Amino acid sequence: MHTLKNLLRQFRALKISLSLKFVIGVAVVLAITTGISIYFININHKKLVIEQLDQQARALFRQVVLTRKWISDHGGVFVERVPWKEPSPYLAEPEIVDSHGKKYVRQSPAMVTKELSRYAREKGLYWFHITSLKLINPENAPDEFERTALNEFETKGTKESAKVEKVNSSYFYRYIAPLYVEETCLKCHSHQGYRTGDVRGAISVTVPMDSALVMINSGRRDLLISSSVTIGVLMIVLFIMMKELVVRPVNELKTSIGDVSKGRKSQTSTVSTGDELEDLSNSFVEMSQALAEYHKDLENKVQKATRGLEEANMKLMELNEKKSDFIAKMSHELRTPMTSIKGAMDYISVKLSRDGRDTGEVTEFLDVIKNNADRLIRLVNDTIDLERIESGMFDLHFSQIDLLSLIKDVAISFQSTSGEKNITFKIMANPGTFVDADEDRTRQVLINLVSNALTYGPADSEIQIAVTETEEKLTVSVQDEGPGIPDELREKIFDKFYTIGKRHGTGLGLAICKAIVEAHGGAIGVLSKTLEGKNTIYFTLPKRGESIK
Repeated sequence: MHTLKNLLRQFRALKISLSLKFVIGVAVVLAITTGISIYFININHKKLVIEQLDQQARALFRQVVLTRKWISDHGGVFVERVPWKEPSPYLAEPEIVDSHGKKYVRQSPAMVTKELSRYAREKGLYWFHITSLKLINPENAPDEFERTALNEFETKGTKESAKVEKVNSSYFYRYIAPLYVEETCLKCHSHQGYRTGDVRGAISVTVPMDSALVMINSGRRDLLISSSVTIGVLMIVLFIMMKELVVRPVNELKTSIGDVSKGRKSQTSTVSTGDELEDLSNSFVEMSQALAEYHKDLENKVQKATRGLEEANMKLMELNEKKSDFIAKMSHELRTPMTSIKGAMDYISVKLSRDGRDTGEVTEFLDVIKNNADRLIRLVNDTIDLERIESGMFDLHFSQIDLLSLIKDVAISFQSTSGEKNITFKIMANPGTFVDADEDRTRQVLINLVSNALTYGPADSEIQIAVTETEEKLTVSVQDEGPGIPDELREKIFDKFYTIGKRHGTGLGLAICKAIVEAHGGAIGVLSKTLEGKNTIYFTLPKRGESIK
């Protein structure tokens, strides 16, 4: 069944017309069924011919037996002697002479049987053979088939035997049945010890089968020819019917569907076939009309929606420009006084420290003010940077950067902060590792990542900065021993203003890093916590700088 499904699937995939597929499929089915039918008809025909030959052989055997019985019952028959025929040496009175001096020879049942067999054989009809296991005449010696049958007659009590035998290139049907001893037979065979009812011998009948086989072959040939002609005519009729009743209407419907799909008005109305195809065509015409109306209504709605979107887009662009302008102005206005406030705080702190007076409480308040001023300045700077990136006013200046030197500079800039927590840096990068990128923006990314590592890394720990490269890109990873980032937050930490826990940061640092890295054509992400309990944030940069706007 699986093989049949595969054959049908392959047949459907053939690039030929539907009518041809249908005709080929029907032809194959008919050929198979007809072949099977012819095969069984041929077998039955052979059986019938064999049965006819068997009946013929039985009838001939019975006729010979009756003839022999009549001759035996009359003590033999006398026929006029011919010059070429000598009296039988096996008979008691083989010859007699009448009163006129004419000679007659005595013919036993066996002799008459042989004569009849010779006459029939000369005509090519059939022949007999009298045989026995106890021979008087050597001419009656059995062949292999007859010897086997005689043994079965005497030992098993078999009543008959038959077979089809091939001699040279001809076939023969052979039939053999036993001859039983009767009272009249004892006159000639009593000296051999036979009793009435014993198997004296047998008569085999041989019927040539050549004419029967010619008839069988002729019938089979006629059946094949008639079946082939019938299948051929049927295929032609099916092909024409399929083409006219199915393929032509389907092609018309296909043309209509093509016209509708390309937006053209179909030139073909309903396909007139008076059957299911016409119903399908009517349904398609109704559907195409409904689609045309729906399409027209949809176009009107789309036009209205497009106009509305264009107006909304213009308003959004206008609002975005106003927002950007507002943020830029507000950032500038905020950054100027905050810078002044920070400078004043620094001046006051220095002034108080020089006076030598006990100003511990004032200094603490000044530190709080200074730290908040620093945070506000960072927030303003980060906001300006992010706004420039989002508004498309973010320009990158590519140059060849020595990553090892850049990483060392960043690590040195954090020596004071790292010293307070006794955090050491481990840099793993090959000398002469260069990348084509914007140096200031790459430095900004490294500073943000190292700052985060220092913030979350525990005291007396290590921060590892590693650089790996392939033929196309470089990967920079910053690894710390902090508590780690939960799996569900790995993507969120790069969102704007997103912070984990109680942080003093702006929530914009990683968002700016992501924007800078992606502007370089790279990627940034978080690796899972390693077996050693370390956490890693990495970013990649292509070796050849290609900014993405």
